[in-house]
Amino acid sequence: MLFLGKFLLTYLVFTILYQYYLNQFDAARLEPDGFTALVADNTKWLLELFHYKVGLSLHESEASFKVAVDGKYIVRIVEGCNALSVMILFAAFVVAFSGKPGKTILFIITGVLLIHILNIVRIAILSAGLRYYPQYETLLHDIVFPLFIYGVVFILWVIWINKFSLYAKANPKS
Repeated sequence: MLFLGKFLLTYLVFTILYQYYLNQFDAARLEPDGFTALVADNTKWLLELFHYKVGLSLHESEASFKVAVDGKYIVRIVEGCNALSVMILFAAFVVAFSGKPGKTILFIITGVLLIHILNIVRIAILSAGLRYYPQYETLLHDIVFPLFIYGVVFILWVIWINKFSLYAKANPKS
């Protein structure tokens, strides 16, 4: 029961803070939030690193970014693409199975950075892939890449529980 309480409290606090952050931006004026802008810029940088010509522009009818690869509009990056909600879920779970405070904070920071980097890679691969294989949009966007990002989060949780949490200390393996 303590696990559930810690999880819900952490998730609620982080979600309220995130909503407060998002409320600083005016979606009615098509203003995307700053973290989504960072994700869009990082994605552009990564694609350009692999010699793609990338155009990044504000969407004309919603608070998002349009990504063009080699002159062709491919994807849009919306607030939901920034992975902050995944990071909140990740952090809440780690707190719920907390370990020593220093290790807990370090693991959360490291995990959030890893999720951010992998999210950028995910969007870049999706953008490049859809440039050549647009017929696989649903498969890639709705199935493969969510499995990828949530799979990584699950693996991080397993590592946390088995190596660093108080649970791991209470139940050492022989």
